[in-house]
Amino acid sequence: MATKLGDQLHSHALKINLGIGVSFAVLPSLSNMSSSSSWSQALTQISPYTFAAIGIAISIGVSVLGAAWGIYITGSSLIGAAIKAPRITSKNLISVIFCEAVAIYGVIVAIILQTKLESVPASQVHAPESLRAGYAIFASGIIVGFANLVCGVCVGIIGSSCALSDAQNSSLFVKILVIEIFGSALGLFGVIVGIIMSSQATWPAKS
Repeated sequence: MATKLGDQLHSHALKINLGIGVSFAVLPSLSNMSSSSSWSQALTQISPYTFAAIGIAISIGVSVLGAAWGIYITGSSLIGAAIKAPRITSKNLISVIFCEAVAIYGVIVAIILQTKLESVPASQVHAPESLRAGYAIFASGIIVGFANLVCGVCVGIIGSSCALSDAQNSSLFVKILVIEIFGSALGLFGVIVGIIMSSQATWPAKS
């Protein structure tokens, strides 16, 4: 028993010594790295085409996520309420259409951003104008993607309430539909700002 305890203590001591040795070996190199580089230098070394591709992916991917989330919320309530009131099915499909429109916004902006990409010589890939174009497309994709995500969830929750309210009282449908229309306009705000932002994406002229 004492032998096993001694072996365990010896192994723990070896691990501690090894960790201390690695720390002393790595810390000087990390300090040299931090002094010779910074986050700004790291970002400028990333290709602007990488930022542009990520922006386009966020634009379509997050928009589809918002649309799917909204359809999931409103669709489940619509199907459940339609069991007791089948008449609400046809009218409340407009809530699903509003959610689907959010994904269409993302597709449209992603296509617009794709057309902004231009090939430049390798010597001008990291030029200030190229970096500005990549950052503009990246920012545009983030704006549109997350605006549509919030819009899809908003429309889905309102559509769910609309279906449940319509099942109880059909006179409430039009009143809640007006609120849903205002909620769906939130995605358009993001699309407008995203398109304006992408207009700043100008690449260097080929020499």
